[in-house]
Amino acid sequence: MKILSPLRGSQSNSIESFPGLTPGAINFRPLGGLFVGSLLRLLISALALGSLFSLAPAQTDNTPFPQATELQHGPPLTNQEFVQLLYQLPRHPEEREKLIDDIRKRGIAFPLTDGLRSLVATKSGNDTTLRHILEEADRRRTNPVVAALPPSSEGLELLELTRKATLGAAERMPDFLVKQNITRYVAYGNTKNWQPDDRLTVAVSYRQSAGEQYKLLSINGLAQGEEGRESSNYSDKLGGTTSTGEYVSILSELFKPETQAEFQMVDTDTLRGRRTIVYEYVVKKELSHQMIKASWAGNRTVVVGFRGRVWIDREANRVLRLEDISTEIPGDFPVTAANSTIDYDWVTINELQHLLPLRAVVELTARVGSQIIQTRNEILFRGYRKFGAEVKIIDIDEKDFPPDKPEQTEPAKPESPPALKPQAPKKPNLL
Repeated sequence: MKILSPLRGSQSNSIESFPGLTPGAINFRPLGGLFVGSLLRLLISALALGSLFSLAPAQTDNTPFPQATELQHGPPLTNQEFVQLLYQLPRHPEEREKLIDDIRKRGIAFPLTDGLRSLVATKSGNDTTLRHILEEADRRRTNPVVAALPPSSEGLELLELTRKATLGAAERMPDFLVKQNITRYVAYGNTKNWQPDDRLTVAVSYRQSAGEQYKLLSINGLAQGEEGRESSNYSDKLGGTTSTGEYVSILSELFKPETQAEFQMVDTDTLRGRRTIVYEYVVKKELSHQMIKASWAGNRTVVVGFRGRVWIDREANRVLRLEDISTEIPGDFPVTAANSTIDYDWVTINELQHLLPLRAVVELTARVGSQIIQTRNEILFRGYRKFGAEVKIIDIDEKDFPPDKPEQTEPAKPESPPALKPQAPKKPNLL
């Protein structure tokens, strides 16, 4: 995955959608009597190569993820405790991660009513992750047996089957076209108090022979015309935080045997009606090819490690969610944190079903002078279809995609996942 950075470089054109927004130009916003204005460019290439695939104890230091033995720490949260913590979120959004961690580790001792769901939506800003964690905690409360981890032998077998299925699917990925609807946010300090920045529509084509190509269709609903020409990324004139590579390379690189990723079963979960096992993984810095580049800081580039979690469908042997967090970032590097979450779902292309991104979230934190700036991109992937050899992405427009359907938090899933049909392997063009 490639990510290009938090603030934008100066351009002559100016389109406004949100107060104080000037797409294509440096944003100057008052912040406690100071003004923030700086050119940032960040590049993260999530091409992590190591060696040896194993199910081993993951590193437990400097990780936000609960280990299997930690899930029952402390008594379950009472209704009163939970409501008190919930009421703190509007003034202290930084407490969100701790609340989520407490729910996962301790569980809840109360039923999740419609009234409580409404209160959670109001106090958390309709936070989808918090809502999902609560629903899962309620399932654990009512049926703790289903939430139990399987034997380690079963976990290892599922991991190996998933590795083979993931790498095989990457070899057979069809050429396709998809639209990205991207909403970008910015926050100051470490608050994660996200303020809307702009909205982008991007067309993406994928070909085994050429990888991904991008065309910026619109900014805040205004078409870009000739300015939206195709390229391997769409940040040249746009600036700001952008990302590429969510489709094929990031998962296949994680599961390649030479990556030497260490996996450990840590949890169970239910995603879009599918029962999953959650694994924490670690790729060490010395085995990693994941890089962060800060061109505004003299094009300085550093290699970092990365870790995260994968949610694997217990029946389909495929990854339904991937979390990726950069680790071992040098202390004097201006980018202090980078992470992403990608949800995958089955889509039909040319009458065949393939597992491809459904939504993604990319977050960055960087030091700009004396300020801390955070950015967040929320990406929806819509209108997958086969991309013909006679078509060029430069000719694609908004009308070439079907109308967007209303967003579903947890889309319904068929009882049986689509079967994987073996085909002759073909070397993928990794980004």
